Amino acid sequence: MNQDRLLNLHIPAHPDRLSLVRALVRRAAGIAGCNRELAEDLVLAVNEACMNVIQHAYKGDTTGEIKLEILNNGSRLVFRVMDHAAPVDLECVKPRDLGDVRPGGLGTHFIRAIMDECVMGHLEGGAGNYLEMIKKIS
Repeated sequence: MNQDRLLNLHIPAHPDRLSLVRALVRRAAGIAGCNRELAEDLVLAVNEACMNVIQHAYKGDTTGEIKLEILNNGSRLVFRVMDHAAPVDLECVKPRDLGDVRPGGLGTHFIRAIMDECVMGHLEGGAGNYLEMIKKIS
C-alpha cells in the first residue's frame, strides 16, 4: 500500500508546543482533502493524544520528546504518536465513564469517538509507547 508521509515531527513534551501541533495537523488534514469539520475533529484527537503523553507518560517532565507522524494512503489517514517515556500500563488507558462528571479525563473518549481505529502499545525493548490512530477518508 502506497503511503504519502504528510508530517514527521519531533517536539518537546511541553504543552505550549501543542498549538504548533494543532496548526500542522489542521494543514495536513486539508492537504489530504478533509473538510473543515473533520479536520477540526482530527486536531482534537491528536491534541488529546499528545496531552496524554505529556501528562501521563512523561508526568509533566518537559525534557521528554513526542514524535508525530501523519501518513495518507488516499483512503485513510494514519496518525502515530510516540514517546520515549517508561512503558505505561495499557490496561489503565481507557475512557472514563461519561456519567462521572468532573473536569478532564475525556481525552481517550474523544479519540475513540473520532477515530475509526486505535492501537496502543510499547516500542521495542520498552523504549517508549505508541498510539496509532486511523481515520478513513473519502
